[in-house]
Amino acid sequence: MALFGRDKTKDTPAKDATAPAAPKRLIPEDNLPELTKFFDGMQEPVELVVFTDPRQNEPYNSFMETLCRELSEISPKITARFHALDSAEARDHGVDFSPTLLLSPGRCQIRYLGAPLGEEARTLIETIMRLSLAKSGLTQISRQLLQELDEKRHIQVFVNPSCPYCPGQVGNAFRCAVERPDLVAAVCVDSSQHPALADRYHVGSVPHTIINETFSTLGLLPEERFAVELVTLKHAEDLLAEQRAAGIAPGDGQEVVEVDVVVAGAGPAGLTAAMYAVRSGLSAVVLEKSVIGGQVTVTPVVENYPGFATVPGKRLMEMIAEQARAYADIHEGEGIDEVKVGRHIEVYTDKAVYVAKALILATGAAWRKLGAPGEDRYFGFGVSYCSTCDGYLYRGKKAVVVGGGNTALTDALHLKNLGVDVTLVHRRPEFRAEKHLQEALAKTGIPTILGTTVAEILGEESRVTGVRLHDVSDGSEREIPTDAVFVAIGLNPNTAIAQELGLTLDEHGYIVADRAKRTSIPHIYAAGDVTGGSQQIVNAVGDGSTAALSAFEDIAHPYWKKGKTVS
Repeated sequence: MALFGRDKTKDTPAKDATAPAAPKRLIPEDNLPELTKFFDGMQEPVELVVFTDPRQNEPYNSFMETLCRELSEISPKITARFHALDSAEARDHGVDFSPTLLLSPGRCQIRYLGAPLGEEARTLIETIMRLSLAKSGLTQISRQLLQELDEKRHIQVFVNPSCPYCPGQVGNAFRCAVERPDLVAAVCVDSSQHPALADRYHVGSVPHTIINETFSTLGLLPEERFAVELVTLKHAEDLLAEQRAAGIAPGDGQEVVEVDVVVAGAGPAGLTAAMYAVRSGLSAVVLEKSVIGGQVTVTPVVENYPGFATVPGKRLMEMIAEQARAYADIHEGEGIDEVKVGRHIEVYTDKAVYVAKALILATGAAWRKLGAPGEDRYFGFGVSYCSTCDGYLYRGKKAVVVGGGNTALTDALHLKNLGVDVTLVHRRPEFRAEKHLQEALAKTGIPTILGTTVAEILGEESRVTGVRLHDVSDGSEREIPTDAVFVAIGLNPNTAIAQELGLTLDEHGYIVADRAKRTSIPHIYAAGDVTGGSQQIVNAVGDGSTAALSAFEDIAHPYWKKGKTVS
Protein backbone atom coordinates (compact mmCIF):
# COMPACT_ATOMS: atom_id res chain seq x y z
CA MET A 1 0.00 0.00 0.00
CA ALA A 2 1.56 3.27 -1.08
CA LEU A 3 1.06 6.00 1.48
CA PHE A 4 2.84 8.97 -0.02
CA GLY A 5 2.42 10.16 -3.58
CA ARG A 6 5.72 11.22 -5.13
CA ASP A 7 4.01 13.84 -7.23
CA LYS A 8 2.51 15.69 -4.29
CA THR A 9 4.81 15.01 -1.36
CA LYS A 10 8.47 14.27 -0.89
CA ASP A 11 10.02 12.39 1.97
CA THR A 12 13.36 14.14 1.43
CA PRO A 13 14.07 17.85 2.00
CA ALA A 14 16.29 20.24 0.13
CA LYS A 15 18.94 20.37 2.86
CA ASP A 16 19.11 16.77 4.04
CA ALA A 17 18.61 13.64 1.98
CA THR A 18 16.96 11.84 4.89
CA ALA A 19 14.77 14.44 6.49
CA PRO A 20 11.16 14.91 5.32
CA ALA A 21 9.85 18.06 3.79
CA ALA A 22 7.01 19.81 5.53
CA PRO A 23 4.23 19.77 2.93
CA LYS A 24 0.76 21.07 3.55
CA ARG A 25 -0.48 17.54 3.29
CA LEU A 26 1.38 14.22 3.60
CA ILE A 27 -1.25 11.77 2.41
CA PRO A 28 -2.32 12.68 -1.13
CA GLU A 29 -6.02 12.93 -1.90
CA ASP A 30 -5.64 10.07 -4.38
CA ASN A 31 -4.67 7.68 -1.58
CA LEU A 32 -7.50 8.58 0.80
CA PRO A 33 -10.17 6.29 -0.71
CA GLU A 34 -7.86 3.28 -0.47
CA LEU A 35 -6.86 4.06 3.11
CA THR A 36 -10.44 4.79 4.12
CA LYS A 37 -11.57 1.45 2.75
CA PHE A 38 -8.68 -0.29 4.50
CA PHE A 39 -9.48 1.27 7.88
CA ASP A 40 -13.20 0.52 7.52
CA GLY A 41 -12.35 -2.94 8.79
CA MET A 42 -11.12 -1.65 12.14
CA GLN A 43 -12.84 -2.97 15.27
CA GLU A 44 -11.19 -1.64 18.42
CA PRO A 45 -9.91 1.96 18.56
CA VAL A 46 -6.18 2.62 18.28
CA GLU A 47 -4.50 5.60 19.90
CA LEU A 48 -1.43 7.36 18.48
CA VAL A 49 0.48 9.21 21.19
CA VAL A 50 3.15 11.61 19.90
CA PHE A 51 5.91 13.30 21.88
CA THR A 52 7.97 16.13 20.40
CA ASP A 53 10.32 18.93 21.36
CA PRO A 54 10.43 21.85 18.90
CA ARG A 55 14.04 22.52 19.86
CA GLN A 56 15.31 19.29 18.34
CA ASN A 57 14.90 17.14 15.24
CA GLU A 58 12.89 19.39 12.98
CA PRO A 59 11.41 18.73 10.43
CA TYR A 60 10.96 15.15 11.67
CA ASN A 61 8.71 16.39 14.47
CA SER A 62 6.41 18.14 12.02
CA PHE A 63 6.33 15.08 9.81
CA MET A 64 5.36 12.83 12.71
CA GLU A 65 2.64 15.17 13.95
CA THR A 66 1.21 15.74 10.48
CA LEU A 67 1.17 12.04 9.63
CA CYS A 68 -0.59 11.03 12.86
CA ARG A 69 -3.08 13.86 12.59
CA GLU A 70 -3.99 12.91 9.02
CA LEU A 71 -4.36 9.24 9.94
CA SER A 72 -6.71 10.18 12.76
CA GLU A 73 -8.84 12.15 10.29
CA ILE A 74 -9.34 9.09 8.08
CA SER A 75 -11.08 6.91 10.66
CA PRO A 76 -12.98 7.72 13.87
CA LYS A 77 -11.34 4.65 15.40
CA ILE A 78 -7.91 6.28 15.16
CA THR A 79 -7.21 9.01 17.68
CA ALA A 80 -4.07 11.10 18.11
CA ARG A 81 -2.72 12.87 21.19
CA PHE A 82 0.27 15.21 21.25
CA HIS A 83 2.52 15.96 24.21
CA ALA A 84 5.69 17.87 24.88
CA LEU A 85 8.85 15.94 25.61
CA ASP A 86 9.09 17.56 29.05
CA SER A 87 5.51 16.66 30.01
CA ALA A 88 4.38 14.39 32.83
CA GLU A 89 3.04 11.96 30.21
CA ALA A 90 6.50 11.66 28.68
CA ARG A 91 8.00 10.89 32.08
CA ASP A 92 5.27 8.33 32.81
CA HIS A 93 6.04 6.47 29.59
CA GLY A 94 9.80 6.83 29.80
CA VAL A 95 9.99 8.93 26.64
CA ASP A 96 13.14 11.04 26.24
CA PHE A 97 13.53 11.42 22.46
CA SER A 98 11.81 13.66 19.92
CA PRO A 99 9.90 12.58 17.95
CA THR A 100 8.52 9.43 19.60
CA LEU A 101 5.29 7.64 18.71
CA LEU A 102 3.55 5.19 21.02
CA LEU A 103 0.77 2.94 19.72
CA SER A 104 -2.08 2.35 22.19
CA PRO A 105 0.29 2.37 25.17
CA GLY A 106 -2.36 0.95 27.48
CA ARG A 107 -2.67 -2.21 25.38
CA CYS A 108 0.77 -2.91 23.94
CA GLN A 109 4.43 -1.90 24.01
CA ILE A 110 5.14 -0.63 20.49
CA ARG A 111 6.91 2.62 19.68
CA TYR A 112 8.82 4.50 17.01
CA LEU A 113 11.90 6.55 17.84
CA GLY A 114 11.95 8.86 14.86
CA ALA A 115 9.28 9.59 12.28
CA PRO A 116 8.28 6.53 10.19
CA LEU A 117 9.65 7.52 6.78
CA GLY A 118 9.46 5.55 3.57
CA GLU A 119 8.20 1.99 3.86
CA GLU A 120 8.06 2.25 7.65
CA ALA A 121 4.86 4.27 7.21
CA ARG A 122 3.27 1.22 5.60
CA THR A 123 4.37 -0.90 8.56
CA LEU A 124 2.68 1.64 10.84
CA ILE A 125 -0.60 1.36 8.94
CA GLU A 126 -0.49 -2.44 9.03
CA THR A 127 0.25 -2.41 12.76
CA ILE A 128 -2.66 -0.07 13.47
CA MET A 129 -4.98 -2.57 11.81
CA ARG A 130 -3.44 -5.55 13.64
CA LEU A 131 -3.92 -3.80 16.97
CA SER A 132 -7.49 -2.93 16.12
CA LEU A 133 -8.33 -6.52 15.18
CA ALA A 134 -6.20 -7.96 18.01
CA LYS A 135 -4.64 -10.27 15.42
CA SER A 136 -0.87 -10.39 15.12
CA GLY A 137 -0.81 -11.93 11.66
CA LEU A 138 1.85 -14.41 12.75
CA THR A 139 1.82 -17.93 11.36
CA GLN A 140 0.50 -20.71 13.56
CA ILE A 141 4.03 -21.96 14.14
CA SER A 142 5.23 -18.54 15.29
CA ARG A 143 2.24 -18.16 17.60
CA GLN A 144 2.92 -21.53 19.18
CA LEU A 145 6.55 -20.57 19.70
CA LEU A 146 5.58 -17.34 21.43
CA GLN A 147 3.23 -19.18 23.75
CA GLU A 148 6.35 -20.80 25.22
CA LEU A 149 7.79 -17.40 26.16
CA ASP A 150 7.77 -16.87 29.92
CA GLU A 151 10.01 -13.82 30.38
CA LYS A 152 10.15 -10.29 29.04
CA ARG A 153 11.72 -9.38 25.73
CA HIS A 154 12.72 -5.88 24.66
CA ILE A 155 13.36 -5.59 20.91
CA GLN A 156 15.08 -2.66 19.22
CA VAL A 157 15.22 -2.69 15.43
CA PHE A 158 17.54 -0.06 13.93
CA VAL A 159 16.50 1.00 10.42
CA ASN A 160 17.12 3.49 7.63
CA PRO A 161 14.47 4.93 5.28
CA SER A 162 15.97 3.46 2.10
CA CYS A 163 16.61 -0.04 3.42
CA PRO A 164 14.35 -2.55 1.61
CA TYR A 165 14.77 -5.18 4.35
CA CYS A 166 14.08 -2.98 7.37
CA PRO A 167 10.25 -2.82 7.20
CA GLY A 168 10.09 -6.61 7.20
CA GLN A 169 12.20 -6.88 10.34
CA VAL A 170 10.19 -4.16 12.07
CA GLY A 171 7.05 -6.04 11.06
CA ASN A 172 8.43 -9.19 12.70
CA ALA A 173 9.04 -7.33 15.94
CA PHE A 174 5.70 -5.54 15.95
CA ARG A 175 3.71 -8.69 15.20
CA CYS A 176 5.36 -10.44 18.13
CA ALA A 177 4.52 -7.45 20.34
CA VAL A 178 0.87 -7.64 19.24
CA GLU A 179 0.79 -11.40 19.91
CA ARG A 180 2.37 -11.15 23.38
CA PRO A 181 1.70 -7.60 24.66
CA ASP A 182 2.35 -8.83 28.19
CA LEU A 183 5.97 -9.77 27.56
CA VAL A 184 7.21 -8.30 24.28
CA ALA A 185 8.14 -4.64 23.78
CA ALA A 186 9.20 -3.55 20.28
CA VAL A 187 10.88 -0.33 19.19
CA CYS A 188 11.67 0.87 15.67
CA VAL A 189 14.69 3.20 15.77
CA ASP A 190 15.52 5.32 12.74
CA SER A 191 19.32 5.40 12.87
CA SER A 192 19.54 8.55 10.77
CA GLN A 193 17.24 10.43 13.16
CA HIS A 194 18.71 8.99 16.37
CA PRO A 195 22.43 8.62 15.61
CA ALA A 196 23.37 8.76 19.30
CA LEU A 197 21.47 5.55 20.06
CA ALA A 198 22.78 3.93 16.87
CA ASP A 199 26.34 4.80 17.91
CA ARG A 200 25.74 3.39 21.37
CA TYR A 201 25.00 -0.01 19.85
CA HIS A 202 27.68 0.34 17.13
CA VAL A 203 25.11 0.12 14.35
CA GLY A 204 26.96 0.00 11.05
CA SER A 205 24.45 -1.96 9.01
CA VAL A 206 20.68 -2.26 9.01
CA PRO A 207 18.38 -3.80 9.94
CA HIS A 208 20.27 -4.35 13.18
CA THR A 209 18.21 -5.98 15.91
CA ILE A 210 19.01 -5.94 19.63
CA ILE A 211 17.02 -8.10 22.05
CA ASN A 212 17.33 -7.65 25.82
CA GLU A 213 20.63 -5.80 25.34
CA THR A 214 22.47 -9.14 25.03
CA PHE A 215 21.34 -10.78 21.79
CA SER A 216 21.85 -9.16 18.39
CA THR A 217 21.40 -10.08 14.75
CA LEU A 218 21.96 -8.39 11.39
CA GLY A 219 19.60 -8.46 8.44
CA LEU A 220 15.99 -9.43 7.83
CA LEU A 221 15.00 -12.77 9.30
CA PRO A 222 12.14 -14.96 8.13
CA GLU A 223 9.27 -14.61 10.60
CA GLU A 224 9.46 -18.06 12.16
CA ARG A 225 13.22 -17.85 12.60
CA PHE A 226 12.74 -14.45 14.24
CA ALA A 227 10.23 -15.98 16.66
CA VAL A 228 12.58 -18.87 17.49
CA GLU A 229 15.48 -16.57 18.23
CA LEU A 230 13.26 -14.17 20.18
CA VAL A 231 12.12 -16.97 22.48
CA THR A 232 15.43 -18.80 22.86
CA LEU A 233 17.90 -15.91 22.50
CA LYS A 234 19.96 -18.29 20.37
CA HIS A 235 20.82 -18.10 16.70
CA ALA A 236 18.95 -20.62 14.54
CA GLU A 237 22.22 -22.13 13.29
CA ASP A 238 23.22 -22.92 16.87
CA LEU A 239 19.85 -24.53 17.57
CA LEU A 240 20.12 -26.66 14.43
CA ALA A 241 23.58 -27.79 15.46
CA GLU A 242 22.21 -28.77 18.86
CA GLN A 243 19.45 -30.82 17.22
CA ARG A 244 21.91 -32.64 14.99
CA ALA A 245 24.16 -33.31 17.97
CA ALA A 246 21.14 -34.84 19.70
CA GLY A 247 20.63 -37.18 16.74
CA ILE A 248 17.58 -35.48 15.25
CA ALA A 249 17.82 -36.04 11.50
CA PRO A 250 16.19 -33.94 8.76
CA GLY A 251 12.64 -35.09 8.14
CA ASP A 252 12.09 -36.78 11.52
CA GLY A 253 8.39 -36.56 12.35
CA GLN A 254 7.68 -34.00 9.64
CA GLU A 255 4.81 -33.70 7.21
CA VAL A 256 5.32 -35.31 3.79
CA VAL A 257 4.13 -33.17 0.88
CA GLU A 258 3.82 -34.51 -2.66
CA VAL A 259 4.39 -31.94 -5.38
CA ASP A 260 5.46 -32.06 -9.03
CA VAL A 261 8.16 -29.40 -8.86
CA VAL A 262 10.17 -27.92 -6.01
CA VAL A 263 11.79 -24.57 -6.85
CA ALA A 264 14.73 -23.58 -4.66
CA GLY A 265 14.98 -19.79 -4.55
CA ALA A 266 12.50 -16.93 -4.86
CA GLY A 267 14.37 -14.51 -7.06
CA PRO A 268 13.30 -13.62 -10.63
CA ALA A 269 14.31 -17.06 -11.98
CA GLY A 270 12.61 -19.08 -9.24
CA LEU A 271 9.36 -17.11 -9.21
CA THR A 272 9.10 -17.27 -13.00
CA ALA A 273 9.81 -21.01 -12.96
CA ALA A 274 6.96 -21.55 -10.50
CA MET A 275 4.52 -19.60 -12.66
CA TYR A 276 5.43 -21.48 -15.82
CA ALA A 277 5.37 -24.85 -14.08
CA VAL A 278 1.83 -24.34 -12.79
CA ARG A 279 0.65 -22.88 -16.08
CA SER A 280 1.93 -26.10 -17.68
CA GLY A 281 -0.32 -28.14 -15.43
CA LEU A 282 2.20 -29.05 -12.75
CA SER A 283 1.99 -28.35 -9.04
CA ALA A 284 4.86 -26.33 -7.60
CA VAL A 285 6.21 -24.94 -4.36
CA VAL A 286 8.92 -22.30 -3.95
CA LEU A 287 11.32 -22.62 -1.01
CA GLU A 288 13.29 -19.52 -0.09
CA LYS A 289 15.70 -19.70 2.84
CA SER A 290 15.93 -15.93 3.18
CA VAL A 291 13.59 -13.29 1.74
CA ILE A 292 11.79 -13.02 -1.58
CA GLY A 293 13.52 -11.07 -4.32
CA GLY A 294 17.19 -11.93 -4.12
CA GLN A 295 19.79 -9.39 -5.22
CA VAL A 296 17.23 -7.37 -7.19
CA THR A 297 15.54 -6.30 -3.95
CA VAL A 298 18.54 -4.18 -2.93
CA THR A 299 19.02 -2.62 -6.36
CA PRO A 300 18.06 1.07 -5.94
CA VAL A 301 16.84 1.53 -9.51
CA VAL A 302 16.44 -0.97 -12.36
CA GLU A 303 16.72 0.77 -15.73
CA ASN A 304 17.02 -2.12 -18.16
CA TYR A 305 13.95 -4.27 -17.51
CA PRO A 306 11.56 -4.17 -20.49
CA GLY A 307 8.36 -2.29 -19.83
CA PHE A 308 9.84 -0.05 -17.14
CA ALA A 309 11.97 2.99 -17.92
CA THR A 310 13.00 2.95 -14.26
CA VAL A 311 11.67 0.92 -11.35
CA PRO A 312 13.01 0.33 -7.83
CA GLY A 313 14.31 -3.22 -7.54
CA LYS A 314 12.21 -3.88 -4.46
CA ARG A 315 9.03 -2.76 -6.22
CA LEU A 316 9.79 -4.89 -9.28
CA MET A 317 10.21 -8.00 -7.13
CA GLU A 318 7.03 -7.23 -5.19
CA MET A 319 5.08 -7.22 -8.46
CA ILE A 320 6.67 -10.46 -9.67
CA ALA A 321 6.10 -12.14 -6.30
CA GLU A 322 2.47 -11.02 -6.19
CA GLN A 323 1.88 -12.58 -9.61
CA ALA A 324 3.72 -15.78 -8.64
CA ARG A 325 1.63 -16.21 -5.47
CA ALA A 326 -1.46 -16.54 -7.66
CA TYR A 327 0.06 -19.76 -9.02
CA ALA A 328 2.22 -21.40 -6.38
CA ASP A 329 2.88 -21.51 -2.66
CA ILE A 330 5.95 -19.47 -1.72
CA HIS A 331 7.55 -20.45 1.57
CA GLU A 332 9.74 -17.61 2.76
CA GLY A 333 12.28 -18.55 5.42
CA GLU A 334 12.23 -22.26 4.56
CA GLY A 335 15.65 -23.36 3.44
CA ILE A 336 16.62 -26.77 2.13
CA ASP A 337 18.59 -28.95 4.54
CA GLU A 338 19.09 -32.00 2.33
CA VAL A 339 18.12 -33.45 -1.04
CA LYS A 340 17.95 -37.16 -1.88
CA VAL A 341 17.64 -38.36 -5.45
CA GLY A 342 16.08 -41.71 -6.29
CA ARG A 343 12.91 -42.71 -8.05
CA HIS A 344 11.64 -39.37 -6.79
CA ILE A 345 13.43 -36.30 -5.48
CA GLU A 346 13.07 -35.87 -1.72
CA VAL A 347 13.66 -32.34 -0.44
CA TYR A 348 14.08 -31.95 3.32
CA THR A 349 13.53 -28.70 5.19
CA ASP A 350 13.02 -27.97 8.87
CA LYS A 351 9.26 -27.93 8.29
CA ALA A 352 8.45 -30.71 5.82
CA VAL A 353 9.64 -33.34 3.39
CA TYR A 354 8.71 -32.63 -0.22
CA VAL A 355 8.50 -35.60 -2.57
CA ALA A 356 8.81 -34.21 -6.08
CA LYS A 357 9.27 -35.22 -9.70
CA ALA A 358 11.63 -32.33 -10.48
CA LEU A 359 13.86 -29.81 -8.69
CA ILE A 360 14.72 -26.41 -10.13
CA LEU A 361 17.74 -24.75 -8.53
CA ALA A 362 17.36 -20.98 -8.72
CA THR A 363 19.48 -20.28 -5.66
CA GLY A 364 21.14 -17.22 -7.12
CA ALA A 365 24.43 -15.76 -5.97
CA ALA A 366 25.78 -13.95 -2.93
CA TRP A 367 28.08 -10.98 -2.59
CA ARG A 368 31.71 -11.88 -3.19
CA LYS A 369 34.09 -11.02 -0.38
CA LEU A 370 37.42 -9.27 -0.72
CA GLY A 371 39.19 -11.79 1.47
CA ALA A 372 41.12 -8.97 3.12
CA PRO A 373 42.03 -9.00 6.82
CA GLY A 374 39.45 -7.11 8.84
CA GLU A 375 36.58 -7.78 6.42
CA ASP A 376 34.81 -10.35 8.57
CA ARG A 377 35.71 -8.69 11.85
CA TYR A 378 34.10 -5.37 10.89
CA PHE A 379 31.15 -6.72 8.89
CA GLY A 380 28.12 -4.78 10.08
CA PHE A 381 30.35 -2.22 11.77
CA GLY A 382 31.60 -0.38 8.72
CA VAL A 383 31.99 -3.18 6.19
CA SER A 384 28.89 -3.49 4.03
CA TYR A 385 27.77 -5.11 0.79
CA CYS A 386 24.60 -3.02 0.43
CA SER A 387 24.76 0.74 -0.07
CA THR A 388 20.98 0.89 -0.31
CA CYS A 389 20.65 -0.59 3.18
CA ASP A 390 23.49 1.15 4.98
CA GLY A 391 24.35 4.30 3.04
CA TYR A 392 22.31 6.60 5.28
CA LEU A 393 24.49 5.72 8.25
CA TYR A 394 27.48 7.42 6.66
CA ARG A 395 26.07 10.77 5.58
CA GLY A 396 28.74 13.39 6.20
CA LYS A 397 31.34 10.66 6.68
CA LYS A 398 33.93 8.99 4.49
CA ALA A 399 33.36 5.74 2.59
CA VAL A 400 35.39 3.62 0.20
CA VAL A 401 33.59 1.67 -2.53
CA VAL A 402 35.60 -1.27 -3.86
CA GLY A 403 34.92 -2.47 -7.41
CA GLY A 404 34.75 -1.35 -11.01
CA GLY A 405 31.56 -2.82 -12.45
CA ASN A 406 28.01 -1.53 -12.71
CA THR A 407 27.20 -2.26 -9.09
CA ALA A 408 30.27 -0.48 -7.73
CA LEU A 409 29.70 2.68 -9.76
CA THR A 410 25.99 2.66 -8.96
CA ASP A 411 26.82 2.35 -5.25
CA ALA A 412 29.32 5.20 -5.44
CA LEU A 413 26.81 7.49 -7.17
CA HIS A 414 24.09 6.53 -4.68
CA LEU A 415 26.32 7.27 -1.69
CA LYS A 416 27.46 10.57 -3.18
CA ASN A 417 23.82 11.58 -3.60
CA LEU A 418 23.23 10.82 0.08
CA GLY A 419 26.00 13.17 1.13
CA VAL A 420 28.74 10.61 1.72
CA ASP A 421 32.36 11.53 0.94
CA VAL A 422 33.08 8.65 -1.45
CA THR A 423 36.30 7.29 -2.90
CA LEU A 424 36.17 4.49 -5.48
CA VAL A 425 38.96 1.88 -5.48
CA HIS A 426 39.39 -0.60 -8.34
CA ARG A 427 42.12 -3.19 -8.96
CA ARG A 428 42.19 -2.68 -12.74
CA PRO A 429 43.48 0.39 -14.60
CA GLU A 430 40.03 0.97 -16.10
CA PHE A 431 36.39 0.41 -15.13
CA ARG A 432 34.23 -2.39 -16.52
CA ALA A 433 30.94 -0.57 -15.92
CA GLU A 434 28.61 0.60 -18.67
CA LYS A 435 29.57 3.82 -20.41
CA HIS A 436 26.70 5.90 -19.04
CA LEU A 437 27.70 5.03 -15.48
CA GLN A 438 31.32 5.99 -16.13
CA GLU A 439 30.16 9.31 -17.58
CA ALA A 440 27.91 9.95 -14.57
CA LEU A 441 30.81 9.15 -12.25
CA ALA A 442 33.10 11.59 -14.05
CA LYS A 443 30.51 14.38 -13.75
CA THR A 444 30.25 13.98 -9.97
CA GLY A 445 33.97 14.35 -9.38
CA ILE A 446 34.12 11.26 -7.14
CA PRO A 447 37.81 10.49 -6.49
CA THR A 448 38.99 7.20 -8.02
CA ILE A 449 42.04 5.10 -7.23
CA LEU A 450 42.71 2.64 -10.05
CA GLY A 451 45.17 -0.23 -10.25
CA THR A 452 44.87 -0.70 -6.51
CA THR A 453 43.58 -3.39 -4.16
CA VAL A 454 42.51 -3.30 -0.53
CA ALA A 455 45.20 -5.13 1.43
CA GLU A 456 43.54 -4.70 4.83
CA ILE A 457 40.52 -3.07 6.45
CA LEU A 458 41.61 -1.20 9.56
CA GLY A 459 39.57 -0.46 12.64
CA GLU A 460 39.33 -0.16 16.38
CA GLU A 461 36.81 -1.75 18.73
CA SER A 462 33.56 -1.88 16.73
CA ARG A 463 34.19 0.48 13.84
CA VAL A 464 36.19 0.85 10.65
CA THR A 465 38.84 3.58 10.68
CA GLY A 466 40.64 3.12 7.37
CA VAL A 467 41.97 0.86 4.65
CA ARG A 468 45.49 -0.15 3.65
CA LEU A 469 45.82 0.02 -0.13
CA HIS A 470 48.23 -1.94 -2.33
CA ASP A 471 49.38 -0.48 -5.66
CA VAL A 472 49.31 -3.30 -8.20
CA SER A 473 51.98 -1.75 -10.47
CA ASP A 474 54.77 -0.96 -8.02
CA GLY A 475 53.76 -2.88 -4.89
CA SER A 476 53.73 0.20 -2.68
CA GLU A 477 51.20 0.54 0.12
CA ARG A 478 49.48 3.40 1.86
CA GLU A 479 46.67 3.97 4.31
CA ILE A 480 43.68 6.24 3.86
CA PRO A 481 41.08 7.03 6.54
CA THR A 482 37.46 5.95 6.03
CA ASP A 483 34.41 5.23 8.14
CA ALA A 484 33.03 2.52 5.88
CA VAL A 485 33.97 0.08 3.13
CA PHE A 486 31.28 -0.92 0.62
CA VAL A 487 32.34 -4.05 -1.26
CA ALA A 488 30.96 -4.47 -4.80
CA ILE A 489 33.28 -6.87 -6.60
CA GLY A 490 30.79 -9.34 -8.01
CA LEU A 491 28.94 -12.43 -6.91
CA ASN A 492 29.62 -16.03 -5.95
CA PRO A 493 27.03 -18.68 -6.89
CA ASN A 494 25.04 -20.34 -4.11
CA THR A 495 25.83 -23.92 -5.06
CA ALA A 496 25.89 -25.77 -1.74
CA ILE A 497 22.96 -28.00 -2.79
CA ALA A 498 24.48 -28.59 -6.22
CA GLN A 499 27.81 -29.60 -4.71
CA GLU A 500 26.18 -32.01 -2.27
CA LEU A 501 24.28 -33.62 -5.15
CA GLY A 502 27.42 -33.88 -7.26
CA LEU A 503 26.17 -31.71 -10.12
CA THR A 504 28.73 -30.69 -12.70
CA LEU A 505 30.11 -27.18 -12.05
CA ASP A 506 32.26 -25.05 -14.32
CA GLU A 507 35.71 -23.69 -13.46
CA HIS A 508 34.15 -20.68 -11.77
CA GLY A 509 31.83 -22.74 -9.57
CA TYR A 510 28.60 -22.16 -11.51
CA ILE A 511 26.19 -25.00 -12.31
CA VAL A 512 26.61 -26.37 -15.82
CA ALA A 513 23.26 -26.50 -17.61
CA ASP A 514 22.37 -26.97 -21.26
CA ARG A 515 20.14 -24.65 -23.29
CA ALA A 516 17.08 -26.36 -21.79
CA LYS A 517 18.51 -25.66 -18.29
CA ARG A 518 19.01 -29.38 -17.65
CA THR A 519 21.91 -30.27 -15.35
CA SER A 520 24.04 -33.40 -15.22
CA ILE A 521 21.43 -35.23 -13.12
CA PRO A 522 18.00 -36.02 -14.65
CA HIS A 523 15.01 -34.13 -13.24
CA ILE A 524 17.25 -31.42 -11.77
CA TYR A 525 17.41 -28.05 -13.51
CA ALA A 526 19.24 -24.77 -12.87
CA ALA A 527 18.20 -21.23 -13.69
CA GLY A 528 19.36 -17.68 -13.12
CA ASP A 529 22.54 -16.33 -11.57
CA VAL A 530 23.57 -19.74 -10.22
CA THR A 531 24.39 -20.73 -13.81
CA GLY A 532 26.67 -17.73 -14.46
CA GLY A 533 26.56 -15.77 -17.69
CA SER A 534 25.63 -12.10 -17.82
CA GLN A 535 23.50 -12.35 -14.66
CA GLN A 536 20.77 -9.96 -15.77
CA ILE A 537 17.17 -9.98 -14.55
CA VAL A 538 15.80 -10.60 -18.03
CA ASN A 539 18.07 -13.62 -18.42
CA ALA A 540 17.00 -15.00 -15.05
CA VAL A 541 13.34 -14.70 -16.03
CA GLY A 542 14.02 -16.47 -19.31
CA ASP A 543 15.98 -19.21 -17.56
CA GLY A 544 13.14 -19.79 -15.11
CA SER A 545 10.56 -20.24 -17.84
CA THR A 546 12.85 -22.55 -19.83
CA ALA A 547 13.61 -24.73 -16.80
CA ALA A 548 9.93 -25.10 -15.97
CA LEU A 549 8.97 -26.01 -19.53
CA SER A 550 11.81 -28.54 -19.67
CA ALA A 551 10.61 -30.08 -16.41
CA PHE A 552 7.12 -30.38 -17.84
CA GLU A 553 8.41 -32.02 -21.01
CA ASP A 554 10.71 -34.42 -19.16
CA ILE A 555 8.10 -35.53 -16.65
CA ALA A 556 5.93 -36.57 -19.59
CA HIS A 557 8.74 -37.82 -21.85
CA PRO A 558 12.01 -38.44 -19.96
CA TYR A 559 14.87 -37.53 -22.27
CA TRP A 560 17.39 -39.80 -20.51
CA LYS A 561 15.38 -42.85 -21.51
CA LYS A 562 16.12 -41.89 -25.11
CA GLY A 563 19.86 -41.91 -24.50
CA LYS A 564 20.26 -38.12 -24.42
CA THR A 565 22.83 -36.47 -22.21
CA VAL A 566 23.62 -32.95 -21.13
CA SER A 567 26.24 -31.43 -23.37
